[in-house]
Amino acid sequence: MAFPARPLGRAHGGRAARGQIARRAGLSLAVAAGLAWLLSQRLAGLDGALVWAALGAVPATAWAGALAATGVSFWAIGHYDAVIHRMLGTGYAGREARRAGLAAVAVSQTLGLGLITGALVRWRMLPDLGLWQATRVTMAVTASFLAAWAVITAGVLTALPLAPFKPLALAGLTLFAAAALLATVLPRRFGRALPPPGAMLRLVVLTAVDTLAAGVALWVLMPDGISAAVLLPVFLIAFGAGLVSGSPAGVGAFELALLALLPPGQDAAVLAAVLAWRVVYYAVPALLAAPLLLRGGTALVPRPLPDLRHSFAEAQLLRQGLLAALPAGGGHLMTGRTGHTLVALRDPLGRVTAAEAIAALRAGAATARCVPVLYKCSARMAVEARAAGFRTARVAQEAWLCPATFGLDLPARAGLRRKLRKAAAAGVQVLASHDLPLPAMAAVNAAWARARGGEHGFSMGRFEPAYLAGQQVFLAWRNGRLAGFASFHATADEWALDLLRPAPDAPDGTAHALIAGAIAEARLQGVARLSLAAAPAGALGGVPALPGWASRLAITLACGRFAGPDALGHGLAQFKQSFAPQWQPLYMAAPHRLGLARAALQIARAIHRPGPLPARPDPAPRTDPSLRPAPTGRQTRAAPEYEFASARSPWHRRP
Repeated sequence: MAFPARPLGRAHGGRAARGQIARRAGLSLAVAAGLAWLLSQRLAGLDGALVWAALGAVPATAWAGALAATGVSFWAIGHYDAVIHRMLGTGYAGREARRAGLAAVAVSQTLGLGLITGALVRWRMLPDLGLWQATRVTMAVTASFLAAWAVITAGVLTALPLAPFKPLALAGLTLFAAAALLATVLPRRFGRALPPPGAMLRLVVLTAVDTLAAGVALWVLMPDGISAAVLLPVFLIAFGAGLVSGSPAGVGAFELALLALLPPGQDAAVLAAVLAWRVVYYAVPALLAAPLLLRGGTALVPRPLPDLRHSFAEAQLLRQGLLAALPAGGGHLMTGRTGHTLVALRDPLGRVTAAEAIAALRAGAATARCVPVLYKCSARMAVEARAAGFRTARVAQEAWLCPATFGLDLPARAGLRRKLRKAAAAGVQVLASHDLPLPAMAAVNAAWARARGGEHGFSMGRFEPAYLAGQQVFLAWRNGRLAGFASFHATADEWALDLLRPAPDAPDGTAHALIAGAIAEARLQGVARLSLAAAPAGALGGVPALPGWASRLAITLACGRFAGPDALGHGLAQFKQSFAPQWQPLYMAAPHRLGLARAALQIARAIHRPGPLPARPDPAPRTDPSLRPAPTGRQTRAAPEYEFASARSPWHRRP
């Protein structure tokens, strides 16, 4: 079959990944061979003619009942995949996800090596996923199914009077209940969060329908004298043994467990029923899935981005591909997924009332079975959210200023004047440029990220050539070398600071010079508002939501690494305060206090430990990146008062 040509992630490409797949395949084959040998030893004295005679005696009504039960089981399997796709936010609709899930399970349960074959089939059926995302879906399906199967099996063993292993099942149920309670109250330190409670309950119900229907399919094929109450717990244990073994169709492990736990004396009839069940539950679905697999799936129709030219500047984050535009009224919400939450960042885009925005967010969260959250919204949105029943908290303050009236003569900007004077004395020159020296910028960005434990994400942009190509970029040069750069989201009326990356050896005041150059350029272009982005609430000396030690502990738990004092944003707030901006409070809102606390931790993790950016080609260089701008043209002047010059010569302006 032909698979789409997609780049593999580092963890799944190259020699290491091929070796890992080969080792898993070899282990699975070894397990299957061992189980087959054990089964042959167990059946050494059994007459094969008796098995075939019992198979021929299975009535037509039993075959029909087994087929009907198999249909119910696979209905649940398809819906199970749809829930996982909604949880992971893959963008695939229910019908496409269900078809891919049905084909993946039908093929992988027959061939074995479920993680590998399931991922390949889902990749074939859903080409826009890519192999890594298809593997993520397969891993999520497998892990959640095994957990739900364990809960259901423990419950059945506990409830049915004739079931074995009752003490062990009761202990397992107690352990699962305690783990679910802790997962609901406490954030996970490593990995993604568990499914939200609503999705978790739905997965358990679908698993129950799937496994119980599969058990009924086997029971109707069984000989008389084996009741459903006796067979069901034994089937669940054997079914799990087959899954864990990884052998094709669970052969060997399933039969050994079934024969060991069922009453003796009917081995031939039981094996005949198992053979008939394998035809109905494995061979028939695999044959039906083959045409779907050969035809493959269709690529998603990309949803175009909304018109961002007249929205707030930070909406340009949508161009990096990790956030999505959720339709709401006459506009959109900029949304992102963080574990249990659907987060709407900032206020709505376009002509949307607050009530329409909140209703759309609630509907989107209900579809994804997660908690709706507003993050860094305005006071107006926070008031409307509170009236709609949300709990609110002030989480940040945005620094902004008016370029047209900005000047350096204010006493509050004395520190800024000193920083700019130091940068000028060190020979720092700031130029606005269309022509980006991408290799040099990438080196500066990499050094900056190493010094800070990586780039932040989610509500913050990250270095990416195609992304920077759509921004206003300012470069700081010193002695012909790049000393740092700054990029701004830009609309006709507003600029907003995104990336600020001084080089490790940049002179003191370089970051201040980059912002000052952007302010001067914004004034020349008639930009009405320039945002220096937000600082955490409490970083300016106000009353924080939590004490400093508690905030650092929460960030440490959410991100899985130590959060020092810098994580609270005091240095960032002090830097922005040197420009004497105006400060606008920003709020967070969720339906209840627990959701508010959990969302804050999950957003902190998404910011401090972001996932990989979507792969896309870099833009072609607009000029030779080895060229360096000459230290001529309109740029900062070294006047003692450090006021901005006239429109003809404050900072270098693009032609």
